[in-house]
Amino acid sequence: MKKVECIIKPFKLDDVKNAITEMGISGMTVSEVRGFGRQKGHTELYRGAEYQVDFLPKIKLDLVVTDEQVQAIVEAVQKEACTGRIGDGKIFVSDVEQSVRIRTGESGPDSL
Repeated sequence: MKKVECIIKPFKLDDVKNAITEMGISGMTVSEVRGFGRQKGHTELYRGAEYQVDFLPKIKLDLVVTDEQVQAIVEAVQKEACTGRIGDGKIFVSDVEQSVRIRTGESGPDSL
C-alpha cells in the first residue's frame, strides 16, 4: 500500500476529487493548509499599509491506495491540478506498512 499526499490550489479541489472518485477511490482526507515553496507569498494592502503574506492557502489530500493504483492517481491529480503557473503544488508518495479498519478489524488492502 502507498500513501499519496497532494498539495494543490484550493480552487482545483473539485476537479481533482471528481477525477479520483471516477477511478473508484472510495475515500480521502482533505485538509486546509497554509505554506509556501518557490511561490514565497505575496504582498497585500490593508487600510493603506502594505504587508507580506508568507503562507498561502492550499489544500492537502491524503489517500492510501494499493500499489497498482498509485501511478494512475498521480497522473490524474497532476493533470487536473495543473494550471501551468507557479504554486500548482506537489505530490508525495510513501510506503504504508499497515492499515486497520477500526470498525471491523480488517487489515491491509482489505481495510481500504
